[in-house]
Amino acid sequence: MKVTKIHWIILFVNIIYVILFGIHFFQRGNFEFVWYVFIMFILIALVSFLHLKYNFTTLTLIGISMWGIGHMFGGSTLLTKERLYTFVILPLFTTGDSTVFRYDQLMHFYFYIVATVMAYQILKEYLKKDIKWLPVAVFLVFIGMGIGALNEIFEFLTVLFLKDTGVGGYYNIAWDIVFNTLGTIVAVAYISFKRKSLSNLNPNKN
Repeated sequence: MKVTKIHWIILFVNIIYVILFGIHFFQRGNFEFVWYVFIMFILIALVSFLHLKYNFTTLTLIGISMWGIGHMFGGSTLLTKERLYTFVILPLFTTGDSTVFRYDQLMHFYFYIVATVMAYQILKEYLKKDIKWLPVAVFLVFIGMGIGALNEIFEFLTVLFLKDTGVGGYYNIAWDIVFNTLGTIVAVAYISFKRKSLSNLNPNKN
């Protein structure tokens, strides 16, 4: 694919904000998010590699970039006295050590919408035009849940190797999984709606 100016701008913005947040976290001794900065660079490299092969839409690239900025802000104290990830947006109810609905849960929900859309943009390159959509939709949900499991493994590693983290306990992890899955389901519903709309406009298009 041809790499355009907007692609370079998106890449540049991502590298710059990750570096700046990395300096911020290191200066404040927030080594949990210094670790996440390292993960972010891996994610930037992975998305860039996949983009060259599968040509993600510009909206998708902006979407994953917005999550990255939100994730970095979540671990910082630039906007609030405590980490933004602990901020309760709407106190619906509390279970164990976790209150719903927090900024953390919003970011999990949002990320898995974007991640599932990206997974679909990769998967559709291998789909036959006459394939049944329901099995694909179910498979996409499982892909999103699998990515969510990998995410929780990375969070578990921070707990294993760092003394002070903001990962939280069992209820927090369980709610992370719930919001990961909800984000994936919303993404699949959106993709299904979009596919149906395109099919109605052009019956010959998959």
